[in-house]
Amino acid sequence: MPEGIEAELDGIVLGDARLNRRSKKVLKALASNVEASINGACDGWADTLAAYRFFDNTAVTPEKILEPHRAATERRMRAHPVVLVVQDTTELDFTSHPPRDAACLDKSYRFGLYDHVHLAITPDRLCLGVVGDEQFDRAPESLGKTDERSTLPIEEKESFRWLTGYRLASELAANCPDTQVVSVGDREADLYDIFVEAQSQTAPRAEFLIRARVPRCLLERDPAAGEAAYCKVRDAVRSAPLRETRTLELNQTPKREARIATVEIRALTVTIKPPHARRRLPAVSMQVVLAEEVGGPGDGTDVSWLLLTSLPIAASDDLRRVLDYYVARWTIETFFRVFKTGCRVEEIQLETTARLKNCLAFYKIIAARVLYLTYLNRTAPDLPASAVFAPEEWKSVWRVVKKKPLPKRPPRLAEFMKLLTQLGGYNNRATEAPPGPQPIWIGLRRMLDFAQAWLAFGPSEPARVVYK
Repeated sequence: MPEGIEAELDGIVLGDARLNRRSKKVLKALASNVEASINGACDGWADTLAAYRFFDNTAVTPEKILEPHRAATERRMRAHPVVLVVQDTTELDFTSHPPRDAACLDKSYRFGLYDHVHLAITPDRLCLGVVGDEQFDRAPESLGKTDERSTLPIEEKESFRWLTGYRLASELAANCPDTQVVSVGDREADLYDIFVEAQSQTAPRAEFLIRARVPRCLLERDPAAGEAAYCKVRDAVRSAPLRETRTLELNQTPKREARIATVEIRALTVTIKPPHARRRLPAVSMQVVLAEEVGGPGDGTDVSWLLLTSLPIAASDDLRRVLDYYVARWTIETFFRVFKTGCRVEEIQLETTARLKNCLAFYKIIAARVLYLTYLNRTAPDLPASAVFAPEEWKSVWRVVKKKPLPKRPPRLAEFMKLLTQLGGYNNRATEAPPGPQPIWIGLRRMLDFAQAWLAFGPSEPARVVYK
């Protein structure tokens, strides 16, 4: 790429110019072959040893590594009218080769980390970068004590990370005043504290869009359900008039095949009663959108999304926008796939958790770049390839795949990405969907080999040999 992925670390401050330079060299090496081990990605034992020493340096932290990338991501955010900050958690399992100070996951015999990531994307899923992350694990003695933890202050609970994520999105909204920032979360993010915080904040603040998990109540009582019962939010919105019917393209998950779903959309503005155990908190007002599938497969995967949001719902376009923003949340699942399957981070073997976290920070930047290329190809196909790739990169791939002389002008990005992903196993058939991340990360690895050969052996066109 013209600026190279190492430009994501421009301005890094590690307290030593040599460390700053080494950080860029390590990032470039790991990005050159995302599927390789650290040894395989580095150029010889000297560079491998330098990388290990870098990860072990006490001046190096994941926060310092990601800080310049976050600054670059913020600059990209300012170029867009709307940015979604999607947060979610993934499990990183190192049970087969844990660091010596590793703690537990959900069982005393499983070791690793939970990695909570905040990903900035546009509504059409273009990945702008990672704006925050948080890792946590569990001590063996804390396992199985969910009831005891439920009485702790929110700041001492694992769920506090979701509120921290909303606060981060609001901080980004203040830093990007001309960009609407929307904090998006799935069911785990249904935290009453977020709604209270959003209601109490003055602008600039982030909007929120969260899928409901808790069966929340309205302020009105429900005599039919009992003297102490209150009307339920879901029942109220389900009784509201039908506002819209539309189709959704559902991604494949471990529980369902990819399919097109037809959903009916209803919406209300409601005031929600605080949880019974936290009656001191104020009631909160918000919009609620219910999308329920009609004619679904009936196998337990039918769409029934109750979405809680501070976004407007007055017009049909507003409703469609809320649904589109929530569907775009799937991008972070794709990010985790690139991070875990493409970069193979669960195969990393480092002696301490601190070293591991430093290494993971680099791979987050790499996964974000792969995802950026995946969706840039779909959102800006007419860009010249030279806007994204260096001359030796696109030219070498053109010559290897096309086996023709170079064009007078750089090809369109969409045309070049077909060549690049062909190197990664993409069949390039007319009926195929645009290439996903996997052929891109494989193609990038091969492209960088070709680019090095191009620079080493000369970019000139081969001379024409005439035999007499």
